[in-house]
Amino acid sequence: MKNLFIALSFITFFHCSKSANSHEVKTNLIEIQDDKVDASVVFEVPPSPKEVPISGISAKAVNTEPKSSPLQSNTIIVKKVIKNGDLDIQVGDIKKAHQQVNEIIKSYNAYIQTERFNNTDIDERQFFTIRVPHKNFDGLINSFSNGMGSILSKNIASDDVTEEYTDVSIKLANKKIYLEKYRDMLRNAKTTKDMLEIQENIRELEDEIDVAEGRLRFIDDRVNYSTLNLMLYKEKVRSSATSKIGFGNRFGDSFTEGWNSFIAFFLGIISLWPFFLLIPLVILIWKKWRNREKKE
Repeated sequence: MKNLFIALSFITFFHCSKSANSHEVKTNLIEIQDDKVDASVVFEVPPSPKEVPISGISAKAVNTEPKSSPLQSNTIIVKKVIKNGDLDIQVGDIKKAHQQVNEIIKSYNAYIQTERFNNTDIDERQFFTIRVPHKNFDGLINSFSNGMGSILSKNIASDDVTEEYTDVSIKLANKKIYLEKYRDMLRNAKTTKDMLEIQENIRELEDEIDVAEGRLRFIDDRVNYSTLNLMLYKEKVRSSATSKIGFGNRFGDSFTEGWNSFIAFFLGIISLWPFFLLIPLVILIWKKWRNREKKE
């Protein structure tokens, strides 16, 4: 009986131990699976440059152009859209329209980047390059289109640069990681040759980072502030100016114009004098040829 009790106790202990091990295995499996899920949503960290031997290292030894890393699953991508427009308006009074433009620009928190004015015998043209906050762009266009004058042409364009902005941002982040790795390598460099080669790699990375940051700043500026090219056009009515001129003045102008045309024609003929010298020579040769034909 005692032996049977010992056997039952041993079997019970072995069963509990096996259940605990099985529970531990399942727990570890769940943790590993959770780790796999987390690993699939984080940025891909580039390999450390320390893995590359210091001796003989060059800019090509370490790939300084990492592949684009996948975005995290919880990352919200903000759309980057650049809006531009061209608007030509015919107005009755350039100065009055200019005042209206200033008032409208002020009400929409916009500003004039460049301004240019042309005045010819035919028309007057006032050109503006206006920068306006992205959210106020449509309202600004509508304000110019309503009441200022006749719309001659209107062109609105939108350019989605979200993909470019995201790609440049990811590459920039990876380049900064490489830069820190190279700086660590520089602190641990043993020879002057290694220091010079690592410093050259750092310089190239810093230049690439400056270019990428400049590109992102440019995109942000174009996204945050839209650009509108506005032209105010006024045609000059020539009939109102000529109606005040009397018949005598018109007759005098016509006579002067005719005389000037005659002088121009006469001077043009005189300019052909070398060709006139050839005419007697051509006539002489023709007569000699005719006399020879008659004798024969």
